[in-house]
Amino acid sequence: MALRVRANGNVQLGKRDATLKFENVKTRLAAKSLATKSSHVGTRAALGNISNVATSTGSTSLINAKKVGKKDGKTSRVLGKSKATSSLHSLAAKLPEPIVEQPKSPEAMDFDDILPKMISRPFNVEDIDQDDHESPQLCSEYVKDIYQYMHYLERKYKVEDYMESQEINVRMRTILVDWLVQVHLRFHLLQETLFLTIQLIDRYLALHSVSKNNLQLVGVTAMFIASKYEEMYPPEINDFVYITDNAYTLNQIKSTECLMLKTLDYNLGKPLCLHFLRRNSKAAGVDAQKHTLAKYLMELTLPDYTFVMYDPSEIAAAALCASMRLLEDEAEWDSKMEYYSNYTRGEVAPIVENMAQLILRSETSKYQAVRNKFASSKFMKISTISELKPASVKRYLLDS
Repeated sequence: MALRVRANGNVQLGKRDATLKFENVKTRLAAKSLATKSSHVGTRAALGNISNVATSTGSTSLINAKKVGKKDGKTSRVLGKSKATSSLHSLAAKLPEPIVEQPKSPEAMDFDDILPKMISRPFNVEDIDQDDHESPQLCSEYVKDIYQYMHYLERKYKVEDYMESQEINVRMRTILVDWLVQVHLRFHLLQETLFLTIQLIDRYLALHSVSKNNLQLVGVTAMFIASKYEEMYPPEINDFVYITDNAYTLNQIKSTECLMLKTLDYNLGKPLCLHFLRRNSKAAGVDAQKHTLAKYLMELTLPDYTFVMYDPSEIAAAALCASMRLLEDEAEWDSKMEYYSNYTRGEVAPIVENMAQLILRSETSKYQAVRNKFASSKFMKISTISELKPASVKRYLLDS
Protein backbone atom coordinates (compact mmCIF):
# COMPACT_ATOMS: atom_id res chain seq x y z
CA MET A 1 0.00 0.00 0.00
CA ALA A 2 1.52 3.32 -1.03
CA LEU A 3 1.30 6.68 0.75
CA ARG A 4 0.57 9.58 -1.61
CA VAL A 5 1.24 13.16 -0.58
CA ARG A 6 -0.99 15.75 -2.13
CA ALA A 7 -0.02 19.31 -2.83
CA ASN A 8 -2.20 20.64 -0.01
CA GLY A 9 -0.22 18.68 2.61
CA ASN A 10 -2.87 15.96 3.16
CA VAL A 11 -2.10 12.26 2.87
CA GLN A 12 -4.19 9.67 1.04
CA LEU A 13 -3.99 6.02 2.07
CA GLY A 14 -4.11 3.75 -0.97
CA LYS A 15 -7.34 4.18 -2.92
CA ARG A 16 -9.39 5.19 0.06
CA ASP A 17 -11.00 8.62 0.00
CA ALA A 18 -10.53 9.29 3.75
CA THR A 19 -8.24 12.28 4.11
CA LEU A 20 -6.26 12.82 7.30
CA LYS A 21 -4.15 15.66 8.52
CA PHE A 22 -0.41 15.13 8.09
CA GLU A 23 0.23 15.53 11.80
CA ASN A 24 -2.20 12.71 12.65
CA VAL A 25 -0.48 10.37 10.19
CA LYS A 26 2.91 11.29 11.60
CA THR A 27 1.68 10.50 15.09
CA ARG A 28 0.31 7.13 14.01
CA LEU A 29 3.52 6.24 12.22
CA ALA A 30 5.60 7.17 15.26
CA ALA A 31 3.39 5.13 17.57
CA LYS A 32 3.58 2.12 15.26
CA SER A 33 7.35 2.44 15.00
CA LEU A 34 7.64 2.67 18.81
CA ALA A 35 5.54 -0.45 19.28
CA THR A 36 7.72 -2.36 16.77
CA LYS A 37 10.91 -1.25 18.55
CA SER A 38 9.70 -2.17 22.04
CA SER A 39 8.65 -5.63 20.89
CA HIS A 40 12.23 -6.37 19.74
CA VAL A 41 14.22 -4.71 22.50
CA GLY A 42 12.44 -6.44 25.39
CA THR A 43 13.28 -3.91 28.13
CA ARG A 44 10.97 -1.35 29.75
CA ALA A 45 8.04 -2.67 27.74
CA ALA A 46 5.62 -0.34 29.43
CA LEU A 47 7.55 2.76 28.39
CA GLY A 48 9.05 1.43 25.19
CA ASN A 49 12.74 1.60 24.35
CA ILE A 50 14.26 4.78 25.77
CA SER A 51 17.85 3.88 25.03
CA ASN A 52 20.07 5.45 22.35
CA VAL A 53 20.34 2.20 20.35
CA ALA A 54 19.04 2.62 16.79
CA THR A 55 16.76 -0.11 15.44
CA SER A 56 16.01 -0.86 11.81
CA THR A 57 12.96 -3.04 12.37
CA GLY A 58 9.56 -2.22 10.97
CA SER A 59 8.34 -1.46 7.48
CA THR A 60 6.90 1.85 8.59
CA SER A 61 10.23 3.18 9.95
CA LEU A 62 10.81 6.64 8.55
CA ILE A 63 14.53 6.06 8.13
CA ASN A 64 14.17 2.79 6.21
CA ALA A 65 11.31 3.91 4.01
CA LYS A 66 12.46 4.54 0.45
CA LYS A 67 9.80 6.22 -1.57
CA VAL A 68 6.57 7.68 -0.41
CA GLY A 69 5.06 8.27 -3.76
CA LYS A 70 5.08 10.76 -6.59
CA LYS A 71 4.01 14.33 -6.53
CA ASP A 72 3.69 16.18 -9.85
CA GLY A 73 5.91 13.65 -11.62
CA LYS A 74 8.67 13.91 -9.04
CA THR A 75 9.63 11.24 -6.56
CA SER A 76 8.90 12.32 -2.98
CA ARG A 77 11.21 10.66 -0.46
CA VAL A 78 10.89 10.38 3.29
CA LEU A 79 13.72 11.54 5.53
CA GLY A 80 16.86 9.53 4.77
CA LYS A 81 20.06 9.22 6.78
CA SER A 82 21.74 12.25 5.21
CA LYS A 83 18.65 14.40 5.60
CA ALA A 84 18.22 13.22 9.17
CA THR A 85 21.72 14.46 10.01
CA SER A 86 21.20 17.80 8.33
CA SER A 87 17.79 18.14 9.95
CA LEU A 88 19.32 17.56 13.38
CA HIS A 89 21.88 20.30 12.69
CA SER A 90 19.12 22.71 11.72
CA LEU A 91 17.15 21.74 14.80
CA ALA A 92 20.16 22.38 17.01
CA ALA A 93 20.59 25.79 15.44
CA LYS A 94 17.06 26.71 16.49
CA LEU A 95 17.56 25.71 20.14
CA PRO A 96 17.65 28.62 22.62
CA GLU A 97 20.93 29.87 23.96
CA PRO A 98 22.03 28.33 27.27
CA ILE A 99 20.91 30.31 30.29
CA VAL A 100 23.74 31.86 32.29
CA GLU A 101 22.97 31.60 36.00
CA GLN A 102 22.96 34.98 37.69
CA PRO A 103 24.09 35.54 41.28
CA LYS A 104 21.26 35.04 43.76
CA SER A 105 19.90 37.78 45.94
CA PRO A 106 19.90 37.17 49.73
CA GLU A 107 16.13 36.64 49.64
CA ALA A 108 16.44 33.93 46.96
CA MET A 109 19.30 32.02 48.57
CA ASP A 110 18.78 28.31 49.06
CA PHE A 111 20.21 25.68 51.42
CA ASP A 112 23.67 25.60 49.84
CA ASP A 113 23.93 29.40 49.85
CA ILE A 114 23.18 29.92 53.55
CA LEU A 115 24.83 26.70 54.71
CA PRO A 116 27.37 27.61 57.40
CA LYS A 117 30.95 26.46 57.38
CA MET A 118 31.19 23.09 59.07
CA ILE A 119 34.31 22.06 60.98
CA SER A 120 35.55 18.67 59.79
CA ARG A 121 36.00 16.03 62.48
CA PRO A 122 39.67 15.56 63.47
CA PHE A 123 40.97 12.00 63.55
CA ASN A 124 41.46 12.15 67.34
CA VAL A 125 37.85 13.21 68.07
CA GLU A 126 35.55 10.39 69.06
CA ASP A 127 32.19 9.77 67.42
CA ILE A 128 29.64 10.37 70.18
CA ASP A 129 26.91 8.70 68.10
CA GLN A 130 28.65 5.39 67.47
CA ASP A 131 26.82 3.58 70.30
CA ASP A 132 23.36 4.96 69.46
CA HIS A 133 22.53 2.84 66.42
CA GLU A 134 20.11 0.65 68.34
CA SER A 135 18.00 3.62 69.47
CA PRO A 136 15.72 4.90 66.69
CA GLN A 137 14.87 8.02 68.71
CA LEU A 138 18.46 9.26 68.57
CA CYS A 139 18.64 9.05 64.73
CA SER A 140 22.38 8.37 64.81
CA GLU A 141 22.50 7.82 61.03
CA TYR A 142 21.10 11.28 60.31
CA VAL A 143 21.99 13.36 63.36
CA LYS A 144 24.87 15.21 61.70
CA ASP A 145 22.70 16.13 58.71
CA ILE A 146 19.89 17.18 61.04
CA TYR A 147 22.11 19.60 62.96
CA GLN A 148 23.60 20.93 59.75
CA TYR A 149 20.08 21.72 58.57
CA MET A 150 19.32 23.35 61.92
CA HIS A 151 22.34 25.62 61.45
CA TYR A 152 20.90 26.54 58.06
CA LEU A 153 17.47 27.34 59.52
CA GLU A 154 18.80 29.61 62.26
CA ARG A 155 20.65 31.65 59.65
CA LYS A 156 17.69 31.73 57.32
CA TYR A 157 15.45 33.23 60.03
CA LYS A 158 18.13 35.35 61.67
CA VAL A 159 16.85 38.45 63.49
CA GLU A 160 18.69 41.73 63.06
CA ASP A 161 18.41 44.95 65.06
CA TYR A 162 14.81 46.10 64.72
CA MET A 163 14.35 48.56 67.57
CA GLU A 164 14.97 51.70 65.50
CA SER A 165 11.86 51.02 63.40
CA GLN A 166 9.62 50.33 66.40
CA GLU A 167 7.52 52.55 68.62
CA ILE A 168 8.58 50.48 71.62
CA ASN A 169 12.02 50.57 73.22
CA VAL A 170 14.46 48.10 74.78
CA ARG A 171 13.14 48.64 78.30
CA MET A 172 9.57 47.74 77.25
CA ARG A 173 10.78 44.52 75.70
CA THR A 174 12.70 43.65 78.88
CA ILE A 175 9.61 44.23 81.04
CA LEU A 176 7.52 42.05 78.70
CA VAL A 177 9.99 39.15 78.70
CA ASP A 178 10.42 39.29 82.47
CA TRP A 179 6.63 39.10 82.88
CA LEU A 180 6.35 36.23 80.38
CA VAL A 181 8.90 34.23 82.36
CA GLN A 182 6.56 34.49 85.36
CA VAL A 183 3.53 33.54 83.25
CA HIS A 184 5.42 30.57 81.84
CA LEU A 185 6.30 29.40 85.34
CA ARG A 186 2.73 29.83 86.55
CA PHE A 187 1.34 27.73 83.69
CA HIS A 188 4.01 25.03 84.27
CA LEU A 189 5.00 24.99 80.60
CA LEU A 190 8.01 23.39 78.93
CA GLN A 191 11.24 25.32 78.60
CA GLU A 192 10.97 25.02 74.82
CA THR A 193 7.71 26.95 75.00
CA LEU A 194 9.38 29.93 76.68
CA PHE A 195 12.30 30.08 74.23
CA LEU A 196 9.95 29.74 71.26
CA THR A 197 7.71 32.49 72.68
CA ILE A 198 10.55 35.02 72.86
CA GLN A 199 11.80 33.93 69.46
CA LEU A 200 8.38 34.49 67.86
CA ILE A 201 8.12 37.93 69.47
CA ASP A 202 11.50 39.04 68.11
CA ARG A 203 10.86 37.64 64.63
CA TYR A 204 7.47 39.33 64.51
CA LEU A 205 8.76 42.69 65.76
CA ALA A 206 11.51 42.57 63.14
CA LEU A 207 8.85 42.42 60.41
CA HIS A 208 5.87 44.30 61.84
CA SER A 209 5.52 47.57 63.72
CA VAL A 210 3.75 47.27 67.08
CA SER A 211 2.37 50.04 69.30
CA LYS A 212 3.06 50.28 73.01
CA ASN A 213 -0.50 49.36 73.88
CA ASN A 214 -0.37 46.13 71.86
CA LEU A 215 3.04 44.86 72.99
CA GLN A 216 1.59 42.73 75.79
CA LEU A 217 -1.01 41.40 73.36
CA VAL A 218 1.81 40.27 71.05
CA GLY A 219 3.52 38.61 74.02
CA VAL A 220 0.55 36.53 75.19
CA THR A 221 -0.35 35.64 71.62
CA ALA A 222 3.20 34.42 70.97
CA MET A 223 3.01 32.24 74.09
CA PHE A 224 -0.40 30.96 72.97
CA ILE A 225 1.07 29.93 69.60
CA ALA A 226 4.19 28.44 71.19
CA SER A 227 2.06 26.44 73.63
CA LYS A 228 0.04 24.87 70.84
CA TYR A 229 3.30 24.11 68.99
CA GLU A 230 5.24 22.56 71.90
CA GLU A 231 2.81 21.46 74.62
CA MET A 232 0.76 18.29 74.75
CA TYR A 233 -1.93 20.09 76.77
CA PRO A 234 -1.63 23.82 76.02
CA PRO A 235 -3.50 26.42 78.10
CA GLU A 236 -6.83 27.57 76.76
CA ILE A 237 -7.17 30.98 75.17
CA ASN A 238 -9.35 32.13 78.08
CA ASP A 239 -6.40 31.52 80.40
CA PHE A 240 -4.39 34.11 78.47
CA VAL A 241 -7.30 36.54 78.62
CA TYR A 242 -7.39 36.05 82.39
CA ILE A 243 -3.61 36.40 82.84
CA THR A 244 -3.75 39.84 81.21
CA ASP A 245 -6.46 40.89 83.66
CA ASN A 246 -8.93 41.16 80.76
CA ALA A 247 -6.87 43.88 79.12
CA TYR A 248 -7.45 42.10 75.80
CA THR A 249 -10.42 40.15 74.53
CA LEU A 250 -10.53 36.66 73.14
CA ASN A 251 -11.15 37.98 69.63
CA GLN A 252 -8.14 40.29 69.86
CA ILE A 253 -5.87 37.37 70.67
CA LYS A 254 -7.35 35.35 67.81
CA SER A 255 -6.90 38.14 65.27
CA THR A 256 -3.33 38.80 66.48
CA GLU A 257 -2.58 35.10 66.21
CA CYS A 258 -3.68 35.09 62.56
CA LEU A 259 -1.65 38.22 61.84
CA MET A 260 1.49 36.82 63.48
CA LEU A 261 1.27 33.52 61.62
CA LYS A 262 0.77 35.26 58.29
CA THR A 263 3.64 37.65 58.97
CA LEU A 264 5.94 34.75 59.81
CA ASP A 265 4.62 32.81 56.80
CA TYR A 266 3.69 29.98 59.20
CA ASN A 267 7.38 29.13 59.69
CA LEU A 268 7.77 28.23 63.36
CA GLY A 269 10.60 25.73 63.02
CA LYS A 270 13.61 27.91 63.77
CA PRO A 271 15.84 25.92 66.17
CA LEU A 272 16.11 26.88 69.83
CA CYS A 273 19.13 27.21 72.11
CA LEU A 274 18.02 24.11 73.99
CA HIS A 275 18.34 21.95 70.87
CA PHE A 276 22.00 22.84 70.45
CA LEU A 277 22.78 22.73 74.18
CA ARG A 278 21.69 19.10 74.45
CA ARG A 279 24.06 18.17 71.63
CA ASN A 280 26.93 20.14 73.15
CA SER A 281 26.36 18.71 76.63
CA LYS A 282 26.43 15.20 75.23
CA ALA A 283 29.71 15.90 73.45
CA ALA A 284 31.28 17.43 76.56
CA GLY A 285 29.95 14.71 78.87
CA VAL A 286 28.95 17.26 81.50
CA ASP A 287 26.99 16.49 84.63
CA ALA A 288 23.54 17.81 85.57
CA GLN A 289 24.91 20.84 87.42
CA LYS A 290 26.89 22.14 84.45
CA HIS A 291 23.97 21.51 82.12
CA THR A 292 21.55 23.33 84.44
CA LEU A 293 23.92 26.28 84.82
CA ALA A 294 24.16 26.53 81.03
CA LYS A 295 20.36 26.58 80.81
CA TYR A 296 20.26 29.33 83.42
CA LEU A 297 22.75 31.44 81.46
CA MET A 298 20.78 30.95 78.26
CA GLU A 299 17.52 31.96 79.92
CA LEU A 300 19.26 34.94 81.50
CA THR A 301 19.92 36.25 77.98
CA LEU A 302 16.22 36.30 77.02
CA PRO A 303 15.32 39.70 78.54
CA ASP A 304 18.56 41.27 77.27
CA TYR A 305 18.08 42.78 73.81
CA THR A 306 21.79 42.65 72.92
CA PHE A 307 21.58 38.86 72.58
CA VAL A 308 18.80 38.96 69.98
CA MET A 309 21.31 39.25 67.14
CA TYR A 310 23.16 36.05 68.11
CA ASP A 311 22.20 32.69 66.63
CA PRO A 312 20.76 30.10 69.05
CA SER A 313 23.74 27.81 68.45
CA GLU A 314 26.14 30.62 69.40
CA ILE A 315 24.33 31.29 72.68
CA ALA A 316 24.21 27.57 73.49
CA ALA A 317 27.93 27.12 72.84
CA ALA A 318 28.87 30.19 74.88
CA ALA A 319 26.59 29.19 77.78
CA LEU A 320 28.12 25.73 78.06
CA CYS A 321 31.63 27.11 77.69
CA ALA A 322 30.98 29.59 80.52
CA SER A 323 29.42 26.88 82.68
CA MET A 324 32.39 24.56 82.25
CA ARG A 325 34.88 27.31 83.05
CA LEU A 326 32.98 28.35 86.18
CA LEU A 327 32.49 24.85 87.61
CA GLU A 328 35.62 23.12 86.33
CA ASP A 329 39.05 24.67 86.82
CA GLU A 330 40.79 22.95 83.91
CA ALA A 331 37.90 23.01 81.46
CA GLU A 332 38.90 23.87 77.90
CA TRP A 333 36.99 24.38 74.67
CA ASP A 334 38.99 21.72 72.84
CA SER A 335 38.84 20.39 69.29
CA LYS A 336 36.05 18.00 70.22
CA MET A 337 33.80 20.83 71.39
CA GLU A 338 34.77 22.96 68.39
CA TYR A 339 33.68 20.16 66.07
CA TYR A 340 30.34 19.35 67.71
CA SER A 341 29.37 22.96 68.46
CA ASN A 342 30.78 24.24 65.15
CA TYR A 343 32.42 27.18 66.95
CA THR A 344 36.04 27.74 67.93
CA ARG A 345 37.09 29.12 71.30
CA GLY A 346 37.85 32.49 69.72
CA GLU A 347 34.35 32.68 68.25
CA VAL A 348 32.55 32.02 71.55
CA ALA A 349 34.88 34.16 73.68
CA PRO A 350 33.13 37.53 72.99
CA ILE A 351 29.72 36.01 73.78
CA VAL A 352 31.07 34.50 77.02
CA GLU A 353 32.31 37.96 78.05
CA ASN A 354 28.86 39.44 77.37
CA MET A 355 27.32 36.70 79.50
CA ALA A 356 29.77 37.47 82.29
CA GLN A 357 28.68 41.11 82.27
CA LEU A 358 25.06 39.94 82.32
CA ILE A 359 25.73 37.79 85.40
CA LEU A 360 27.33 40.71 87.20
CA ARG A 361 24.33 42.95 86.46
CA SER A 362 21.74 40.33 87.42
CA GLU A 363 22.14 40.75 91.19
CA THR A 364 21.21 44.44 91.11
CA SER A 365 18.74 44.31 88.22
CA LYS A 366 15.06 45.13 88.79
CA TYR A 367 14.05 42.18 86.61
CA GLN A 368 14.57 39.10 88.78
CA ALA A 369 12.12 36.60 87.23
CA VAL A 370 14.78 34.31 85.71
CA ARG A 371 17.05 34.54 88.74
CA ASN A 372 14.22 33.74 91.16
CA LYS A 373 13.04 30.88 88.98
CA PHE A 374 16.44 29.14 89.06
CA ALA A 375 16.77 29.71 92.79
CA SER A 376 14.23 26.93 93.40
CA SER A 377 15.19 23.39 94.25
CA LYS A 378 13.70 22.22 90.96
CA PHE A 379 16.65 23.84 89.22
CA MET A 380 19.23 22.86 91.85
CA LYS A 381 19.23 26.45 93.18
CA ILE A 382 21.76 27.11 90.46
CA SER A 383 21.38 30.89 90.48
CA THR A 384 22.57 31.05 94.10
CA ILE A 385 25.82 29.07 93.83
CA SER A 386 29.05 30.72 94.95
CA GLU A 387 30.62 30.33 91.49
CA LEU A 388 28.30 33.09 90.24
CA LYS A 389 29.63 35.64 92.71
CA PRO A 390 31.40 38.63 91.10
CA ALA A 391 34.86 37.50 92.18
CA SER A 392 34.53 34.07 90.52
CA VAL A 393 32.90 35.47 87.39
CA LYS A 394 35.68 38.00 86.88
CA ARG A 395 38.37 35.44 87.53
CA TYR A 396 37.13 32.63 85.28
CA LEU A 397 35.23 34.47 82.55
CA LEU A 398 36.78 37.92 82.24
CA ASP A 399 40.41 37.63 83.33
CA SER A 400 41.17 34.28 81.68
